[in-house]
Amino acid sequence: MDVSTAEQWAVIGTETMQNQGRVAERILGLLESLAEVTDGFAVDQLTHCLQTATRAEEAGADDEWVVASLCHDIGKAVSVPNHPRIAAEMLRPYVDPTITAVIAAHQDFQGRHYYHHFGLDPNQRDRYRDEPWFADAERFADEWDQNSFDPDYPTESLEHFAPKVLAVFGRPHVA
Repeated sequence: MDVSTAEQWAVIGTETMQNQGRVAERILGLLESLAEVTDGFAVDQLTHCLQTATRAEEAGADDEWVVASLCHDIGKAVSVPNHPRIAAEMLRPYVDPTITAVIAAHQDFQGRHYYHHFGLDPNQRDRYRDEPWFADAERFADEWDQNSFDPDYPTESLEHFAPKVLAVFGRPHVA
C-alpha cells in the first residue's frame, strides 16, 4: 500500500462503490443459511428472523428497523454466543446508531423471558436503563423478537424483504 498511487486508489474506491450491491446479496445468503439452524427451537432461525421482521413491519417500523429485525440473529450463522455483536457490526455502516445499539444488546433484553432457566439474572436489561435507546430495545425484544418462534404465525418470505435488504445494504448510512 505504501507504493500505491492516488490513481490506483481512485479505481479501488470507484469499484468498491460499484460493487456495494454484493453486500446485500451476501447478507441474503447468510440469512438463507439460517434455515439450517434450529437448535431446539420450534422454528429454524431464518423463520424466526422473518417473523421478527414481519412483526416490525406490521408495527409500522421504517425500513432500517425492519432490515435490522430481519438481520438481528444473522450472527448465528457464525457464532451463537457472539451473535448480537456480529449482527450489530454487520449493520453498523448501514443503519442508525440507535438501531445498532439495540441489536448489540438485544440478547440481554430478550433474556427477561428465559435467562432464569439458565440461572442467569433475567433483569440484565436494567444495566442499560440510562441509555437513550432503552425503550426501543424493550419494544424490539418484547414485541417483535421473543414471541417470533411460532410455527403458525403468518410470516412474510425472504423474497418479500429482499428489496428492503438491497436498499439498506446498497449504501452506507449517512448520519
